[in-house]
Amino acid sequence: MIKSMTGYGKASCETENKRITIELKALNSKQLDINAKLPGAYREKELEIRNIISNKLERGKIDLYITYEITGAISDYTINKNTALSHYRELKELSKEIGQEPTDYYSLLIKMPDIFNSLTDNVTEEEWVRFINTIEDVVAKVDSFRIAEGTILRKDMEGRISLIGELLTSIEPYEKARMNIIKERIQNNLTEIIDTTKVDKNRFEQELIYYLEKIDITEEKIRLKKHLDYFIDTLNEKASSGKKLSFVCQELGREINTIGSKANDVSIQKIVVQMKDELEKIKEQLGNIL
Repeated sequence: MIKSMTGYGKASCETENKRITIELKALNSKQLDINAKLPGAYREKELEIRNIISNKLERGKIDLYITYEITGAISDYTINKNTALSHYRELKELSKEIGQEPTDYYSLLIKMPDIFNSLTDNVTEEEWVRFINTIEDVVAKVDSFRIAEGTILRKDMEGRISLIGELLTSIEPYEKARMNIIKERIQNNLTEIIDTTKVDKNRFEQELIYYLEKIDITEEKIRLKKHLDYFIDTLNEKASSGKKLSFVCQELGREINTIGSKANDVSIQKIVVQMKDELEKIKEQLGNIL
C-alpha cells in the first residue's frame, strides 16, 4: 500500500473551560521533521506528543499547531493587561485601515489565549486524556489523507510502468531488422576495403558473432522486464516503501540507458527516449511517497 507524504488533519476537543484545536500538516521530507507550535501549558508534554506523531507518520515535514480559547469561567486565570492593551491597539488600527469598527472589542480579546496567564499552568488529567484522543484522531486523519493520495500516485505509476513495458515490446521488430542491417553493412564495407577472397571466412564469422553479441540487447530487455514486474510487486506490498521503489527505478534507468547505448538504431533510440521520459515522471512521483 503506497502512502503519500502529503497530508492534513484537524480536530477539536472541549474541556470545562477550554476549546482546544489541533491542526497537523505533512509535506515531503527525507527524514521526520516535526515543527511543533504549542501553548505554554503543553510544552512539558512535547516529547509525548512527538512520540504519538512519529509512531504513526514515520517520515515527512510535520507542522503541528495547537491552540485553545477560553470558553468557561476564568477564575483560574489572571489577565495579562499589557498584552491585552497591545492587542486592543492593533485591533483599533486594523479597524481604521479596513473602515469597519467592531461592536465589541472585549469579546474578541478574551478569545486570544495569550490574554490570560494561568495560575497553575498545568494540564489536568481529564484535559490530557481528551487531548490524547484528539491528537490521535488528527494523526489518523493525516494517515487516511496519505493513503488516499497514495492510491492516486500508485495508479499513475502503474500506468507509466505499463507504458514502459509496451514500449519495450515495440522494440522487437526494429531489433530484428537492425541485426540484418548491421551484418550487411559490415560485409559491404569489408568488400569496399579489401579483397574478400583473401579473408578467412571462419575468422570473419567469429569476429562478426563477437561484435553482434556485444551489441545484442536481449539480456537488457529481460532484466528490464523483471525490474518492471518487481516495481509493480513492490507497489502492492503491505507497507509503503518509497526508498525501495527508488532503488528499483535506478535499475530500470540502468537497463534503459544500456539499451539506448547499444542500439545504434534511430528507431530504437526514439523508443528509449520515450521510456526515459516516463521513468523521469515516475521518479518525480516517488519524491512524494513515504
